[in-house]
Amino acid sequence: MKTKLAITIAISIAISCKSEKKTALQNTDTEIWMPIFNGKDLSDWTIKFTGEDLNVNYKNTFVVEDSMLRIKYDDYKTFNNKFAHIYYNTPYSYYKLRFDYRFTGEQTEGGAHWNVRNSGIMLHSQSAESNAYNQNFPVSVELQLLGGLNNKKQRPTGNVCTPGTAVVMGDTINYKHCIRSNSKTYFGGQWVHAEAVVLGGESMAFLIEKDTVLKFTRPQIGSFEANGHYNGEHWKDWGINPADWKDQTGKIVTEGYIALQAESHPIDFKNIELLDLCGCMDKKAKNYKSYYLKHKPESCEY
Repeated sequence: MKTKLAITIAISIAISCKSEKKTALQNTDTEIWMPIFNGKDLSDWTIKFTGEDLNVNYKNTFVVEDSMLRIKYDDYKTFNNKFAHIYYNTPYSYYKLRFDYRFTGEQTEGGAHWNVRNSGIMLHSQSAESNAYNQNFPVSVELQLLGGLNNKKQRPTGNVCTPGTAVVMGDTINYKHCIRSNSKTYFGGQWVHAEAVVLGGESMAFLIEKDTVLKFTRPQIGSFEANGHYNGEHWKDWGINPADWKDQTGKIVTEGYIALQAESHPIDFKNIELLDLCGCMDKKAKNYKSYYLKHKPESCEY
């Protein structure tokens, strides 16, 4: 009886240890996605409008409804160049971002023709606090979101725009303000799934409905001086204080904030989640993850 009991215990321990080992192994590969919008309120976000102080939600533009972060213009008579961005309060460097968006309704009166069914997510952005009072756009790399128009012409989404910045395509700096992706055009008000893979100052890739539609490398601060390729950044047109950026031309942008854009057309966002690719890469640590790409030794737990 004792022998049988001992064998049973031994088998149980062996199975238990094996199971724990397998679970631990699986956990190192399990991605931990973090919701950065809680679906309930705007906690952990900061609002900045052109010509307004921080966290003034001008005419209730940013609204939380039905687990969505909605950009609405119901209380506007005219847009009046009230460009706005809402910033997540934590900066990141290496990460993946995913979200769903849809355009709704009609553009508010007074918005520019190029802003019909046009919005975006600003990546590697300057902070809300560092924006000039009358600044229209933050210095950042924009994942531009576009919707198809009534003319039924192709209008890809998942493009890159570069307020105060430039990116490298292939092996050449591309100074064009907006560079088109190869995505399809999305008409109507359907939800579209988008993702960004951001690798510090190395590269970025944009995905629409799981397809990679654009890749580029070395995001950097744009130039003050005209050259053979372009006339320099539109610092003054965008309300950006040139003195803050004058000595940074060509500087690789390695990290920054994430901001959602409001520029005259209503849009809804939901399921906004982030996977941090910075973390402990020591396999001996309890919190090691196989998908980390940037080692953060101070985060290791033993």
